Amino acid sequence: QVQLVESGGGLVQDGGSLKLSCAASKTTVVSINRMGWYRQAPGKERELVATITTGGSTNYADSVKGRFSISRDSAKNTVSLQMNSLKPEDTAVYFCNAAVVTVSATSRSYWGQGTQVTVSS
Repeated sequence: QVQLVESGGGLVQDGGSLKLSCAASKTTVVSINRMGWYRQAPGKERELVATITTGGSTNYADSVKGRFSISRDSAKNTVSLQMNSLKPEDTAVYFCNAAVVTVSATSRSYWGQGTQVTVSS
């Protein structure tokens, strides 16, 4: 089992910045592989924002490239998302995600509870 706790959401003006953080706590022996951030705006499906692997390889949605930066501390099981030049269309609930492999080689995905990011125009 993995629990993810997000922090750092809030209200910011158009062009502003926010940093989201997510801390993972493990209650069983698992290997946390890819971690990332997804978001869901009202009336829309959840979409990928950015992911980062254990080795540091990153993947970004085209809409956030050049504005957002994901980073990870694998030793502490934390992942952060620095969001710059925010736009009203970035308004959404942001969810932290962790892709893990259990000792029995089973792959599982865990989600945080979500943190609201609101960008005012």
